[in-house]
Amino acid sequence: MLPRLISGLSEIAPGHDALICDVWGVVHDGHRHHAAAAEALYRFKQEHGPVVLLTNAPRVPSEVQAQCTSYGLPPDCYDAIVSSGGAAREELARRSVKATLPLYYIGPDRDLAMIAGLDIDRVGIAEAEIALAIGLRDDLSETPDHYVDALKAMCARGLVMLCANPDLVVHRGERLVYCAGSLAKAYEDMGGPVIYYGKPHRPVYDSALAAAALAAKAANRQSPKRPLAVGDGLLTDIKGANGAGLEALFIADGVHGEETRPYTAEHIQALFTRFGAKAGAVTRALKW
Repeated sequence: MLPRLISGLSEIAPGHDALICDVWGVVHDGHRHHAAAAEALYRFKQEHGPVVLLTNAPRVPSEVQAQCTSYGLPPDCYDAIVSSGGAAREELARRSVKATLPLYYIGPDRDLAMIAGLDIDRVGIAEAEIALAIGLRDDLSETPDHYVDALKAMCARGLVMLCANPDLVVHRGERLVYCAGSLAKAYEDMGGPVIYYGKPHRPVYDSALAAAALAAKAANRQSPKRPLAVGDGLLTDIKGANGAGLEALFIADGVHGEETRPYTAEHIQALFTRFGAKAGAVTRALKW
């Protein structure tokens, strides 16, 4: 069956009672929020059920919220935020509860808040017990090729990499930049062990659905029975929704924008087949 091309969320919203929505590429572009997307989230929240933002951002939810606010996203258009960074931090907290954890950190200094307050000692590869990949240290100038030697050294030691952002690439304005998922993929290709936090892996969807149930309860609504996942990444958002048993709405003009031309149901279906993903509905950008 071909996907349904819709003009806005309002066409399918009545069939759903919760929204699990991607953030980067759908709600904002890394510089500013999309006003039409914010309106769509707000209308769904008011008329149909809770809205949970589910992001592969390698940051804890409070930092994601602050970032979204800085981009102009109104806080009243969603109920909760679930992030891969929050899940990864919880794992690090568990691993460091009994003794100081020697950690090899891969990422920019601006994201060090991810490990702040934990009993962690940042060390080199030779001393580390585990590695944490937040992202590239300078994603505007670097690619995964810059990390080949470090990844080989990690692999030689058998270090487990915790990947706090499974995304391969993401839009920053008009530019595509590499994410931690690209480093994790390169490490896996070498034979290195990786533990992923975030989409498309099932645990983060369970957390998002639990957050939606809590929000529904707080609003004196029934626990959601027909949640809809929204996203622009076929390998993360859409395949993740498929694995979690959720219906999905694909945002075509996101990270796969160049691949969604011509914008026809037949071409989009062929794209789904190539990526092994499926979505019942497609729209170019999130709007009501």
